[in-house]
Amino acid sequence: MSASLFSLIFLVSLLLTTLAKLWLARRHWSHVGAHRAVVPSAFSAQIALDAHQKAADYTRAKTQLAMQSVLFEAILLLGFTLGGGIQLVADFWLITLSAPIAQGMAILVSVLLLSSLLEAPFDLYRTFVIEARFGFNKMTLGLYLADAAKGLLIGAVLGLPLLYGVLWLMGRMGGDWWLYVWSVWVAFNLLVLFIYPSFIAPLFNKFQPMQDEALKARIEALLARCGFTSSGLFVMDGSRRSSHGNAYFTGFGKTKRIVFFDTLLQRLSPAEIEAVLAHELGHFKRRHVVQRIVLSFAMSLLFLWLLAQLMQADWFYAGLGVTPQAASTALALLLFFMVLPAFSLFLHPLTAAFSRRHEFEADTYAAAQTDARDLASALVKLYQDNAATLTPDPLYSSFYDSHPPALARIAHLQTLQGEPI
Repeated sequence: MSASLFSLIFLVSLLLTTLAKLWLARRHWSHVGAHRAVVPSAFSAQIALDAHQKAADYTRAKTQLAMQSVLFEAILLLGFTLGGGIQLVADFWLITLSAPIAQGMAILVSVLLLSSLLEAPFDLYRTFVIEARFGFNKMTLGLYLADAAKGLLIGAVLGLPLLYGVLWLMGRMGGDWWLYVWSVWVAFNLLVLFIYPSFIAPLFNKFQPMQDEALKARIEALLARCGFTSSGLFVMDGSRRSSHGNAYFTGFGKTKRIVFFDTLLQRLSPAEIEAVLAHELGHFKRRHVVQRIVLSFAMSLLFLWLLAQLMQADWFYAGLGVTPQAASTALALLLFFMVLPAFSLFLHPLTAAFSRRHEFEADTYAAAQTDARDLASALVKLYQDNAATLTPDPLYSSFYDSHPPALARIAHLQTLQGEPI
């Protein structure tokens, strides 16, 4: 393949991907707006019109920002690739440093930091304008910057040794380097899963053992019925940053923790909290977490193998704005994962469908362990409190949403209960 042909393929793929994302987002924005005036009949008794309209306005504001972000990311990608941005960064470090691995690490870190810096205004606007406008943001600018600094430090402590090892393996292990890199990547991810609950998460939030003895006893009884053991029940100070509520599992093996946002406990009844936890337990009992990890590892293996085939071709570098003379394992790695989203849009609906099936299965499990009506009422409260739209565009939802639409999910619970909820 010639470099010019690959450049054309990349441009066409990026254009089609960008247009598809914008079209789907526009459909979603319009569909939510068209259904803003009336609460769906299934929710009319629980959700007031003003809450429904707030959710519509919140969704449309986020969608509009997302459309702008899609355009910016496409322009930024073109600037880094065919615009010569990566080549400029590479030229600087190739004459500044002499060791190949040091050059590669400097190039990768520089581009990633520059990308994050250029995209930061979107996150700032989302947090301090949109989230604040709708009453969700509780974060100060100081806390935001402190979180960013902590994230950068953790990324350096964990990521730089990983990056060094990956580049070393790519340069020393011959044609089978991708198998060695994949093994290291798997081990690294499992290590992060193991240390996250005890060492990383507490750097950002405070975790207190659950103090409500009645609720704790109720939850422990549920855990016993489900055959689930954990290292403890914890309440997280989610209200420090946002008024959104959630609950989740983290870690694996003996480090498994059950974490409740304080905002969730303030809003839901004990029966509803138990039902939400039963749903999360459903993910564990149906091995959804394991399945998702295995799928992620399988996809990373496939991508690394594909990179191993491409990095030997001059047209791969030249077609993305980098001279073959500057070609290196680091540049191959950087280029591949930067342009991958332009060629992998078709994976979104597949992974979303996979996730939605898991959500239905977890709801089914929860309904067998608790009252489906409690889970349904908890979901309605969470939809309202989080201003989640009840009327997403069906095509957009099927393409992106990891959770079933509200109407479908409540209808499923009604079927499990055998009577209206």
